[in-house]
Amino acid sequence: MGAGFWISRYLLASSILFIILSVVEYSKGTTSQADILSALAWSLVASAIFIGSKYWRHKKAIACATCSGDKAKTKSS
Repeated sequence: MGAGFWISRYLLASSILFIILSVVEYSKGTTSQADILSALAWSLVASAIFIGSKYWRHKKAIACATCSGDKAKTKSS
């Protein structure tokens, strides 16, 4: 899994989260540019934490207990 994989995953996660947060801001009714910038900042930070933890688990070869697609890996394999 190269850098392109992790970058595309980060961009996908942050864009989806930004859309969700923007919809929430628009549903409040009083959306300003500051609200949209706040949604953008939160989506970038939250996605960085999420993808960073997935990358760390991948590098340490730790399987995610809640993810059905992740298989347990060992350092020897």
